[in-house]
Amino acid sequence: MDKLDRIVAKVRSDSEERDKSYRERALKMYPWICGRCSREFSRVNLRELTVHHRDHNHDNNPPDGSNWELLCVYCHDNEHSRYIDSEYAETTADTQKSTTTHNPFADLAAMLKEKK
Repeated sequence: MDKLDRIVAKVRSDSEERDKSYRERALKMYPWICGRCSREFSRVNLRELTVHHRDHNHDNNPPDGSNWELLCVYCHDNEHSRYIDSEYAETTADTQKSTTTHNPFADLAAMLKEKK
């Protein structure tokens, strides 16, 4: 059990270090404003501003920050909820494809001829 505890602690520590590094870089690159709701942040409430990975891959941290956007905790939570919801919607959309049978312009030519 000690070996497993050490492995878990190392993974957590590495994850925290990785998070700190890209968070610090993102906070230096971008203004402290939520990219969705435009809420502004200061040092007092900066802990509520998070780094969101646009492609949802937390290991994709390019040096130019092109995969990041700063979001407040509420907008970040909403973004991940929408992402999870979209995964469920994709599976149900495939099974419930419907075709349209009504054509509102089917008799358009006949209607135009009547007016003349």
